[in-house]
Amino acid sequence: MNFITIIRINHPIMETLKFKTNIKCGGCVAKVTPFLNQLPGIAAWQVDTASPDKILSVQTERLEAGEIRLAVEKAGFKAEKTD
Repeated sequence: MNFITIIRINHPIMETLKFKTNIKCGGCVAKVTPFLNQLPGIAAWQVDTASPDKILSVQTERLEAGEIRLAVEKAGFKAEKTD
């Protein structure tokens, strides 16, 4: 038997990075929005303000966790990477 493996080089692999934050309300989300939206490479993001850990989930194809953390900190909030 012969097997052929196809690798799609131009197809980005999305990953979801999660952060514990102190973003706790709609006003906080509004404040951090321009900082996260200006980062290239974010496909989508959301904050679960109902969760005790206020989890920020970011779908990205190329950003490092440190870049996202810095953007959140520039907005005046904390972000700690979770597993």
